[in-house]
Amino acid sequence: MSLYQPGILAKPVPSQARYLFFSLKSVEALSAALDALSQWVDGKSVVAGFGSPLVLALGAKVPGLRVFPALNAVVENPSTQHALWLWLWGNDRGELLHRSVAIEKALASAFNLLQATEGFLYNTDRDLTGYEDGTENPLDQAAIDAAIVTNAGPGLDGGSFVAVQQWQHDLNGFAAYPQADQDNMIGRRLSDNEELDDAPESAHVKRTAQESFTPQAFTVRRSMPWIENGKSGLMFVSFSRNLNAFEVQLRRMSGMEDGIVDSLYSFSRPLTGGYYWCPPLKEGRMDLSALRPASR
Repeated sequence: MSLYQPGILAKPVPSQARYLFFSLKSVEALSAALDALSQWVDGKSVVAGFGSPLVLALGAKVPGLRVFPALNAVVENPSTQHALWLWLWGNDRGELLHRSVAIEKALASAFNLLQATEGFLYNTDRDLTGYEDGTENPLDQAAIDAAIVTNAGPGLDGGSFVAVQQWQHDLNGFAAYPQADQDNMIGRRLSDNEELDDAPESAHVKRTAQESFTPQAFTVRRSMPWIENGKSGLMFVSFSRNLNAFEVQLRRMSGMEDGIVDSLYSFSRPLTGGYYWCPPLKEGRMDLSALRPASR
């Protein structure tokens, strides 16, 4: 029986994390590198996501997996699709660093590490703006229903899809707005996290109201703040049973549905964007049985 990687839904989010993004270097070395990766991925302390370039290099196909879209919108949402994404959990920055170095070395024959970004917990699941992140996350069975693939067959059931975007905030610019304007941009009051019924249609909460889509677009967000070289923002991580749930939200945020752009873009912008398939686990290791050559 295949099970989902437990880190996808485990609570609470760890105090420290490290995100690793890899490109593919050698198809010939893939088999050995994936064997090495399987030694590290337990689905909790290390969550793994396979990008379309990696799946295609294996001659396989995962239904529903695709590259991050280059949307034709008035705001930029860069597509920076990578072959492999790893989310390392922990509570010690030094241990995470050493673990990521060891993983990079183990995969070096087949993969190049292109980006390593540290994430951290801020004031109990808050974004650096001070607002709570993931307030509308489904809980318990509803979270499983939103994030985990079922009824797709062996090697696919228990899998998940994840959208990853690194957003960079202009915190000084955001702080310059009066508190009431900040609340209207987010769609919630900072003081008590209550949703504002009279917030403008451009408010982030209204742009991404998951129940307002047809079909409903529920995802499980596991985002964390990041700081690097004087810059900062949010590593947005959103798990779902299919990528459409995230993509319809992004299209509406970008003004592609009704011309109204999410106020989030007035103080923040995405630097990266990628889609990944998180394989299920079987007997404690990644179940990669679905990665067989695609039928012609």
